[in-house]
Amino acid sequence: MATNPLLQTLRGPLALPNSSRLANILHGSFRRHQFSTTKHVNAAISGKEGGAHSSQPFPSHFPPLVARVHQYRAIHPHQSAAPTVSSQGATSDAVPAYTPPTSGLLSVIPKAAVPYAELIRLDKPTGTYYLFLPCLFSTLVSATMATPIATPAAVLGTTALFFTGALVMRGAGCTINDLWDRNLDPHVARTRLRPIARKAISPQAAVVFTGGQLLTGLAVLLSFPFECFWYATPSLLFVATYPLAKRVTHYPQFVLGLTFSWGAMMGFPALGIDLLSNQAALASATLLYSSNVAWTVLYDMIYAHMDIKDDAKAGIKSIALKHEKETKAVLTGLATVQVGLLTACGLTAGMGPVFFVGSCGSAAVALGTMIWRVQLKEVKNCWWWFKNGCWFTGGGIALGLFGEYLCQYYGLYDGGKDETS
Repeated sequence: MATNPLLQTLRGPLALPNSSRLANILHGSFRRHQFSTTKHVNAAISGKEGGAHSSQPFPSHFPPLVARVHQYRAIHPHQSAAPTVSSQGATSDAVPAYTPPTSGLLSVIPKAAVPYAELIRLDKPTGTYYLFLPCLFSTLVSATMATPIATPAAVLGTTALFFTGALVMRGAGCTINDLWDRNLDPHVARTRLRPIARKAISPQAAVVFTGGQLLTGLAVLLSFPFECFWYATPSLLFVATYPLAKRVTHYPQFVLGLTFSWGAMMGFPALGIDLLSNQAALASATLLYSSNVAWTVLYDMIYAHMDIKDDAKAGIKSIALKHEKETKAVLTGLATVQVGLLTACGLTAGMGPVFFVGSCGSAAVALGTMIWRVQLKEVKNCWWWFKNGCWFTGGGIALGLFGEYLCQYYGLYDGGKDETS
């Protein structure tokens, strides 16, 4: 049965799953106004009140929502796409329907695979980069602490495995997130066309797909030294519970930070360093992990500002809503904590000036510039800084660490003595 366009209109932010529920809600409203309900409610839904082109007005004290329905039918008798109705009763233009991708990677893969590629955000790799960078940081830090210092081949191979794992597990995390949010996403403008929300993928199919991704992630994990398995397994708890955090706390970004930053510890066992027996490595890993948690909360707070209005209507909690009036002060505090912890990590790990200038210095400059220039009220500007800040901050830290690794590997701090000899 085709969905009545007026029912689609009323569904928008009101989250009404079917016409009977709509009728029940309007029925209660009519009773408060002492009207006979059945006739008028059914007429409002079906468009038969006095005929589709009827100009007979509803009584002036009818509930505003139903009056708006009647007004729409009177003015637009032939229009098939209804405007949306906000919680305040105001109307706005209809949100565009889903259109298949016509450019980029998703336009060339088989059509049946497109919803699954969209589900894992294959066309939006920024999240994969944010998940990968802590792994890269820990790989480069641990490479300088290994005995003997790790070879470039070992660093490159470990980095490649981490990137593959980040790609797979970020996709799994997105799928789990969309399963949790399948009843919320349809009411947020930015997420309403995600595959599960628009019913291009059923929840059952998404669960099976998640299982396949987790098995693939396990295969990648088992390609590392086996000790990595025990270090990595606890992170699955955070992967599964982050979407739930949005319902119970205003700080789900902190849970996301605990999840996305886990790789900041994984580089150590990947290069053969036992964190439980090496106190300097454990301290460095803990400080690096904590620094990345602060960074994650920072960039995701900017990201959350893109959905701040829709989140408020849908009842989704976020740090952006909690601290909307003092966001930049909070961001400044987070940046200070991030750079401070990163500096402490370098001191513990015995880093040289290349790290402190290249990594810590560039991070301070990049974060300060972003916080100063980001326009939190503009969605496109928030997205630009979220996407590019990944490279401004994370890229600077990685380059500083790589330079530090090369200096130590080739013995540049020791007058050119090769550390591998």
